[in-house]
Amino acid sequence: MSLNIHAVLPRSRVNGPGTRLVIFFQGCASHCEGCFNLDTHSFEERELVTPEALLGKHLSTGIEGITVSGGEPFLQPAGLLRLLELAAASRLSTLVYTGYTIDEVLDDQEKARCLEYIDVLVDGPFDMKKLEPTLLARGSSNQKIHFLTSRYSLEDLYMPGKVEVIIGPDGDIRKTGFSSLGA
Repeated sequence: MSLNIHAVLPRSRVNGPGTRLVIFFQGCASHCEGCFNLDTHSFEERELVTPEALLGKHLSTGIEGITVSGGEPFLQPAGLLRLLELAAASRLSTLVYTGYTIDEVLDDQEKARCLEYIDVLVDGPFDMKKLEPTLLARGSSNQKIHFLTSRYSLEDLYMPGKVEVIIGPDGDIRKTGFSSLGA
């Protein structure tokens, strides 16, 4: 089973607690106005990778956990479930962002199985009229944070900044976080 991935950030400190592996899924049908990750919307194949290969490549890098974003991760529920199972087996924490509400996830048995392996779920569509005014790890204040385990608390989701700029060894510059900095 393969995941269609948009991008992977091997290390980030603004996409959840601690140093995290961030995985952006490819494909989203929501098209939220003001979305800062428009390149993830297409359902065309971007990069296919197995959950095993994806995590295996990054397990020894000193990460605390994984953050899964998109696109929409729950549109690939079987692959998402496998990724979350592997993360849990490796004692990595899991934070997942979704445009669905938790009730919509619970209404679909295949998607709902993923919740067993998620420490924190941030749900709801991005709303550019309700931008998150604090350093809380979410894009808009309408998005709800669900602590599905006791691993983290609200205080853990206040980030050291809203945007992180990463310069790769090849000079490639990437930005990540919760802002349309420089659009």
